[in-house]
Amino acid sequence: MEFRKHELENGLVVLGEVNPQASTTAVGFFVRTGSRDEEPEESGLSHFLEHMVFKGSATRDADQVNQEFDRLGAMNNAYTSKESTVFWAVVLPEFLEPVTELLADILRPALREEDFQTEKEVILEEIRMYLDQPPFGADEECEELHFAGHPLANRVLGTVESIQAMTPQRMRAYFQRRYLAGNIVAVVAGQVDFAAWCEQLGRLCGSWPEGTAPRQVTPAARHPGRHVRHKPEATQQYVVQLAAAPGCESPRRWAAELAAVVLGDSVGSRLYWELVEPGRAEHAALHYVDYQGAGIFWTTMSCQPQAAQDNLQRLADLYQQATQEGVSEEELQRAKTKTKARLALAAERTHRRLFTVGGNWLALGEYLSLEEELRRVDAVTADQVAQVLRQSQLDQHTCVTVGPLEEV
Repeated sequence: MEFRKHELENGLVVLGEVNPQASTTAVGFFVRTGSRDEEPEESGLSHFLEHMVFKGSATRDADQVNQEFDRLGAMNNAYTSKESTVFWAVVLPEFLEPVTELLADILRPALREEDFQTEKEVILEEIRMYLDQPPFGADEECEELHFAGHPLANRVLGTVESIQAMTPQRMRAYFQRRYLAGNIVAVVAGQVDFAAWCEQLGRLCGSWPEGTAPRQVTPAARHPGRHVRHKPEATQQYVVQLAAAPGCESPRRWAAELAAVVLGDSVGSRLYWELVEPGRAEHAALHYVDYQGAGIFWTTMSCQPQAAQDNLQRLADLYQQATQEGVSEEELQRAKTKTKARLALAAERTHRRLFTVGGNWLALGEYLSLEEELRRVDAVTADQVAQVLRQSQLDQHTCVTVGPLEEV
């Protein structure tokens, strides 16, 4: 695979991971905007705007957009996170040119008022559905509490109140402020004539407005505490715990990733053997999430209500032991093998490499080949994992639990 980079005169960065042996081509536009970039009155706007992009441009309506993706045999979608909004598609290589034209066209959305009102109801229903199914909004609430007073506290979906108050004028202003050429990265992965693709992007996107959009990246303070939400109709008790971890810029993020695999992988981890395999919990896992300027160790658990108190104590004891003693070389090697296998498997899929290349560039301005990712995983030592666990202090967490219990 060969990495290529180009930049249009208006500042749009164009990246390619060229693989002549690939049987598909993945293409995406990565916009550096998400919920952390929203003002309070804009809560949920990035996600709402993602929906509106697929409502069409000045030359296509929503039906035409959907029919054209279908005609090209594209696997396509979009997503919004706290830090980015991404529009992507995977096609056979011969359809790269028309799918690129389609994506570039809808990235200049019409934002019609009638579409806005229709999609507002869709977003409101999505929020209500999200709050009505496990874990009943506990994850977003926990992040809101953990990052209180920080932009990372902002909810991706927004709230019913913020979406109801949203106006087309506010969305248009947000689009003009954030969807600037210098705030977008165009990425292709797979079989591609990169030079020809750059020429096409120059024709399609060269007139997009210049400029970048600022982002506030500041340290996040800890807000430890336990919060119980009584939901008597729930059949299980759901637990979300967040503790501080290295941000995406930190060289310790690879050690943090491996720490999460050792302690909380879905199979074979300490949490699995302590809680899941013996039947004490239906689910228990630890994940590492890295944002710009801050990261989190994210623990989730679900179990029978009567087991929740004992399980939380077991969880605390397990984390305390790991903080004090670190991890063994055997555990670390097993975690490295798992992580490298997952990276290698993902690299065989062009859209997964698309997300890796685009995500790394958007957050860090760097390209990591698969070989470099594997090297960085191999370079992590048990001492580095132990240091991350000590500094993160997993016992200093924010916890939200939702279920039949009134007290935990």
